[in-house]
Amino acid sequence: MDHKLSVLVQIDLHGAYVRLVVTGCVTEANQHALRPLVARARALVPPVAVTVDLTCAEHVEAGAVDLLRWALEHDDAGAGPVEVLTAAERSQPTHRPVTVLASHRSRAGAPEPLPWSA
Repeated sequence: MDHKLSVLVQIDLHGAYVRLVVTGCVTEANQHALRPLVARARALVPPVAVTVDLTCAEHVEAGAVDLLRWALEHDDAGAGPVEVLTAAERSQPTHRPVTVLASHRSRAGAPEPLPWSA
């Protein structure tokens, strides 16, 4: 498997935040490549809030996230906060969509009303 990273940098025009959107695979072996990008983002307009968004990555190793968070905590904390988002921490929808099953179709092919729908 090819473990490559791709990073899109989104910068707020008012200098309030910088978001690093990471795609590809984040592993223990390649997570260190994100630290210089975070350092550059923090240096743009201190103290800017930086978010490392891993929610779009195809594969994220838990150990890589731990190493990255540890390293970022021990970097220059005076330059502004850094948040690391993972798919597990992404906000969940408030409701689940209702799916009409094939067994709820009439003989003519049109969906029959479900017992709980009006």
